[in-house]
Amino acid sequence: MNNVFTLKEQFLKEKSELFSNTELLKNPFKFCVTFSLMVERYVQLVLKGKRLKCAVAAVGSFSRRELSPYSDIDIMFIYSKVDGNEDVIKECVTELWDCGIEVSHTVREYKDIKKFLKEDLHAFTQFFETRYIIGSRQIYDAWIGKVLSALNNKYKKELIEKFFNDINARYTKYGDSAKVLEPNVKFTAGGLRDLQIVEWIYSLKNDILLSEQSEITQTEVFLNLVKKNKIILPRAAARLYESYKLILATRNFLHLLSGHKNDRLEFSSQEKIARFFDYGENTWHSYMKKYFEAANVIKRFNRTMMKRFEEEITNPISDMLSIDLDEDFVLKGNNLTKIRKTPLTFSSIMRAFYYYCLYDAQFDEQLRSEIIEAVFDHEETQNLEMHSSVFFREILKLPKNVGKTLYVMNELGVLGIFLPEFKDLIGFFQPGVYHCYTADEHTLIALNNLEKLINEESFLGKLFASTKNKDVLYLAVLFHDIAKPISISGHEIIGAEVANSVMERLGYDQNEITLVQFLVRHHLTMEQVAFRRNLNDSTTLDNFVKIFPSLEALDLLYLLTYADLSAVSPVVWTQWKGDLLYELYSKTKRMLVERISGEELLSYTTQEILRETKAYSEESFRQHIDQIDDIGYLQNFSQDEINQHIEEIEKGSPVSVFFKEVAGFTNVTVITKDSASLLSRLCGALSINDLNIHDAKIFTRKDGIVIDSFNVTDFRTGGVIDEAKYPKIISDLNLAVENELQITKEFSKIKSKWWRIENKLFKRKGKVKIEFEKHDKYTIIDVYSPDRLGLLYQVTKKMNELGLSIYFAKIATKADDVVDAFYVLDHNRKKISTNNYQLITVELTQTIEEML
Repeated sequence: MNNVFTLKEQFLKEKSELFSNTELLKNPFKFCVTFSLMVERYVQLVLKGKRLKCAVAAVGSFSRRELSPYSDIDIMFIYSKVDGNEDVIKECVTELWDCGIEVSHTVREYKDIKKFLKEDLHAFTQFFETRYIIGSRQIYDAWIGKVLSALNNKYKKELIEKFFNDINARYTKYGDSAKVLEPNVKFTAGGLRDLQIVEWIYSLKNDILLSEQSEITQTEVFLNLVKKNKIILPRAAARLYESYKLILATRNFLHLLSGHKNDRLEFSSQEKIARFFDYGENTWHSYMKKYFEAANVIKRFNRTMMKRFEEEITNPISDMLSIDLDEDFVLKGNNLTKIRKTPLTFSSIMRAFYYYCLYDAQFDEQLRSEIIEAVFDHEETQNLEMHSSVFFREILKLPKNVGKTLYVMNELGVLGIFLPEFKDLIGFFQPGVYHCYTADEHTLIALNNLEKLINEESFLGKLFASTKNKDVLYLAVLFHDIAKPISISGHEIIGAEVANSVMERLGYDQNEITLVQFLVRHHLTMEQVAFRRNLNDSTTLDNFVKIFPSLEALDLLYLLTYADLSAVSPVVWTQWKGDLLYELYSKTKRMLVERISGEELLSYTTQEILRETKAYSEESFRQHIDQIDDIGYLQNFSQDEINQHIEEIEKGSPVSVFFKEVAGFTNVTVITKDSASLLSRLCGALSINDLNIHDAKIFTRKDGIVIDSFNVTDFRTGGVIDEAKYPKIISDLNLAVENELQITKEFSKIKSKWWRIENKLFKRKGKVKIEFEKHDKYTIIDVYSPDRLGLLYQVTKKMNELGLSIYFAKIATKADDVVDAFYVLDHNRKKISTNNYQLITVELTQTIEEML
């Protein structure tokens, strides 16, 4: 036992020295091999002298000699037949743990090979990725022989198909884009697993094991092998080597940063890793650009090899069934194949993409590889001549597959050659904003999402289907963020000028150019108005309508806004936001068609709603509606709900609270008499009940009775509120109205209770920004901030302390961030003097920053 403790001291000391060797960490292959060999050596030392009637083998990353600092250390005890050896195994595992080697172990015997082939093909993968460590070499060699002989063609095909399915499942869970801003370095598309799975399939198909005993990683063995066998060109192997090396180095350092196994590359870690790898203090985005390039190389290789494997295991299509497209290309099934041996020109590449789009085709493995290498040739020699834009323009006019085609053009590097202005967008990273993807990926996802509308029966789907100039819309999507690498601030203005120069070069006429410029220039306008302004305010509507030169421009901007928002992240596009955009679109369209003002529209709309409301003939109902100078009230509540409001008010109830579930939210409506800081106190009461406020609507009667409506979700689950919580919420709202709720004290409790989850849910630090906008009746204050529990309470509380009265509030949450808009007056019911802007900005900023 003393020997074990001595080994533990030696092992932990050696491991600590290794983990602190910064120079070795910068060479990840050497680090992983050194660590793997060290663990292997200590396993041998601990188990030396044990009466092992088995072979002990390394499994997984331990077998590949790619152990990262906190990787699982998997070992397998292999027996010809397990028979009463449990005590020996337990003793071995216990002593390994006592030595500081935290192994996970499995026990297998020869008969398990056929058993797992039949019952658990997925788990069978570990059987052919092992490396002998200690014990019976004879048993291990026999095991390997039996594994290889058991893999007949039927099982190989089934296992390969299983791998195909695993890729799809993994992409669904971790992201199918190589340009996710916070990727899982192992499992996201373009991560380490993408190359490892190619290694496994290659091993299967060729009846070879890559775990030879040379002191290099399995990935290095594989790349040397495919280069030697001319599966890929030497420079392609070199690109893969450097790409895998970068991501493996990232994983190693990520483990050390976290102090445990962690493969999620979050924003905070990206900055630290960039500094470690000498990318500089403020240029961590350069490191991430390299990361995305590396991930794209690995994902692209994975897709190319999967295509190769798929072609090899499926029955070939007879040449009799091939379709000659031209002298260069034929179509076999949905596989596009190049038949001439001449080098690819840029014109022939664009022609290939045209066929790809037209026939919903796939490039065969050879053509994919040729295009990739032609692009790299061009990067080095600039040898591809840009003759014509004909095929690109024709692709944009095709009825389907446009988004898919442009996505593959970008993946293979062609889009950046054809549109040099797009190249800086590739891998462009925006810290502290709402996106989940790089700018180029976001752009192409937006285009894909737009094209998917063709299959929908929704209003947006029908509008897209009826759009004649879809190519103009596609160009607007391509250019909407094109200028972000130049300047994020004002990118819509610069982008409109970039669109002009590119479209002139491509041969578009001036009317088309002007329309695309309009769409790019205003691609943020519609969401800003819909989500941050009062859509029942005539001034807002009049100002918005003024920007449109035609009904077509409105239709296309609506579609572009949807495409942009739907591609930001999975959580940004919601039914609530869709409803707001549609409301703004439909009001604007009616104003344009009927040539009426915002005031006229609101008046007509109010009259139409009231004509359809039978209860309006009743005196109490009419008096109640006449008390509220906001058509939004009629739109927000049903006739039955309004009758309930009237009943509560007539009863003289000091506080009335209603709950209902709407579009994934719980709506909480509070009716009471207005008072100083009421909105702030109501927000506080909701927040201390673990509620996140997503939207606040304020309706005030002329007699001072307020009807405040909040859309909220449960802080922890993100879903609707459990009805069991309703009584406590009602009680706290009553106390808040009476100003008897000790909100500050309650907030201290809740912050203590939820700080861990809050740190997990709200990770962004971000910047706080306060902006002011003039209005006919109010001062509008926009508050930009990372989200936090209780943010709305603290902001409204500070506004009250500053002497501001809030008449309308709109809360727009985007992922971890919010843009809160407040229509305010001072306590004398006058607009805020510009002299007070600086004071308000400083006070609100300080209040929010104290929460971050």
